Amino acid sequence: MPAEKINILIVEDESIVALDLANGLEHDGYNIAGIADNAEEAQQLFADNEVDIILMDVNIIGEKDGIDTAVEILKQKAVPIIYLTAFTDAATIDRIKKTHPAAFLSKPYSLTNVRIAIDLAVNNFAVANEQQSTGKIIPLDKDSNRNTSSPEREMILRMNDHIFVKNNYAFVKLKLNDLLYVEADNNYISIVTSEKKFLLRLSLNQLLDKINYKALVRIHRSYAVNINTIQSFNEQEVEINQHHLPIGRNYKEEFMKHFDFR
Repeated sequence: MPAEKINILIVEDESIVALDLANGLEHDGYNIAGIADNAEEAQQLFADNEVDIILMDVNIIGEKDGIDTAVEILKQKAVPIIYLTAFTDAATIDRIKKTHPAAFLSKPYSLTNVRIAIDLAVNNFAVANEQQSTGKIIPLDKDSNRNTSSPEREMILRMNDHIFVKNNYAFVKLKLNDLLYVEADNNYISIVTSEKKFLLRLSLNQLLDKINYKALVRIHRSYAVNINTIQSFNEQEVEINQHHLPIGRNYKEEFMKHFDFR
């Protein structure tokens, strides 16, 4: 299966602003799950579509504003919410805080700031759920003090049965089951699916340690494979999706332990 795009719901009462934002995010590689200008439509779109992040304007059409709408939506499922608003008075901020937003952007905002907010939202949401799931964040920079707000910052994180891989400005969502194998080359790895390769600055040991996916097994100093995707193997190599990958002498015994020979 191909990588899944991050799905974003935009709730904004100014149609021109909403469409401009949608176009910019789609260009970056995100998928727009829908655009709403009122609470009822926003809740319906959220219920009918898979939504990973919500961009929520506070001032929307109807009796319920964006904060009220966020409260109702969060009763259905917890997702990161990024508020977009021109209202920065104390009363509004206090109401927003009670919904535990992932980020807050005051208008006018730039697409760059929205990108950064989405980046942080995915990060913070994973951290908040780390104790309830296996979510882990792996900064790929050796310098841990690097500015985390940079839209160019590379990263990978795991949440439940998915990993999120930073690809240019956008995260892409990969099911762990769809991962075929990982190939290491010096300080870089290639995460390979049937549809695409993702090149990251990370060691193979770091990846295996941090995402902790038991089906991803080391077979060579340069390769780890998803044993669920192996088509055939012998003592020298495995075949996955017509790729023949070598089994290293030092990894053969451990690899064979994953199979019950009777």
